[in-house]
Amino acid sequence: MNSHKSLSQSHQAVAVAVVGGGPAGLMAAERLSAMGCEVHLFDAMPSVGRKFLLAGRGGLNLTHSEVFEKFLSRYSSHPDTLKPMLEAWGGEQVREWAHGLGVDTFVGTSGRVFPTEMKAAPLLRAWMHRLRHPAQGLAVQFHMRHKLMGIANLSPLNEAPEKIELSFVVNDLSSQGTSYRKVKAQAVVLALGGGSWARLGSDGAWVSWLSQAGVPVRALQPSNCGFHVAGRHGNGWTPFFAERFAGHPFKSVSMHWTTVQGEVVQRRGEFVATQYGLEGSLIYTASADLREAIQAKGYAEFKLDFMPDRSMAQVLKEVAHPRGRRSLSSHLKSRLGLEGVKMALLNELLKPEAHQNADQLTAAIKGLTIKLTKTRPLDEAISSAGGVEWTGLGPTLQTKALEGVFCAGEMLDWEAPTGGYLLTACLATGVQAAQAVRAHIKGDEP
Repeated sequence: MNSHKSLSQSHQAVAVAVVGGGPAGLMAAERLSAMGCEVHLFDAMPSVGRKFLLAGRGGLNLTHSEVFEKFLSRYSSHPDTLKPMLEAWGGEQVREWAHGLGVDTFVGTSGRVFPTEMKAAPLLRAWMHRLRHPAQGLAVQFHMRHKLMGIANLSPLNEAPEKIELSFVVNDLSSQGTSYRKVKAQAVVLALGGGSWARLGSDGAWVSWLSQAGVPVRALQPSNCGFHVAGRHGNGWTPFFAERFAGHPFKSVSMHWTTVQGEVVQRRGEFVATQYGLEGSLIYTASADLREAIQAKGYAEFKLDFMPDRSMAQVLKEVAHPRGRRSLSSHLKSRLGLEGVKMALLNELLKPEAHQNADQLTAAIKGLTIKLTKTRPLDEAISSAGGVEWTGLGPTLQTKALEGVFCAGEMLDWEAPTGGYLLTACLATGVQAAQAVRAHIKGDEP
């Protein structure tokens, strides 16, 4: 049996094609359907929202409740471009949308917003029900196992309204092989994701063919990712530390670092030791700056404060307190509560003689220098930086090279830390793309 067959009958004309079944694509499809557009959604995976579901397994962070100016500042790259979209569809709108799906939300102690049930699955089920059985508008037609391989504008002499041609490879279960399908559309929303977690569909394969079509794309890079450390005796942890403390969390700590632009940044939170180095929410917050430093200098550094609620003088007083016959570790545990992975990290990175010097030991407790050498691979990152460059897009997210083709979600060149910012911007750009597509079809574009 030939596992690759081209089916001449697999041609279709549609009004709007949305490619990508993540939050941005689903939101674009929902809004277009509500506006009365015929929408066909294509995705390479057997079901939609796979990365969304996995990200929400430990507690789905929908958005953040902080004031808008602070919220916007979390988008360190291109905040001015994202501003009007986030103003139109920000944290408040995300919560209202979730409530409209029958999903109650609450604000956690950190200001993050979660569904009451914490999980992503109930929200996705309600969302899919709305898309397939809308109260108004048209039901979205879903086409799964369709991997987009290329896109082109048809000749302007083409008299049909469908002037964009999409080329798909289809995983055809009925024939246990693949087939090829071309779809013509009046307008297209590309919401293909970034380059992380390829097994869930975001493999970044679109970069090459979209670039060839004339759309400028900045290389995808890991964001919200882990980092390898440089140990005192070479790259990485000692075997003892890696085996004994990988997976242990650093809680109630503060880190500060200097960006490549010279700005000093300080944040509090927690992160985790790993076999290779460090990862976790506090590390993710700094990941863009740390990655840029590594690219500029070959390494990045930050200072770790184990005791952010105590001053240098207070720590020095406890360190210098006579300890009698007690070991240093027992002394620090008794006087400062310093133990476990925190004490182990001091032993790992601090020279032995510094442990016997109260001033040097205090300085390390209040600002231990940690050096990072590289990021973990892109596919392991929570999200990716880079993507379709804003210079190649109009203000409505329409590509300049391909009329009628709009981009949304993580495939755009922006990044943000975890905390609900990623999901909010994906939804906001999906809303913007949908509104622009509707205007494009009606001929109401500026």
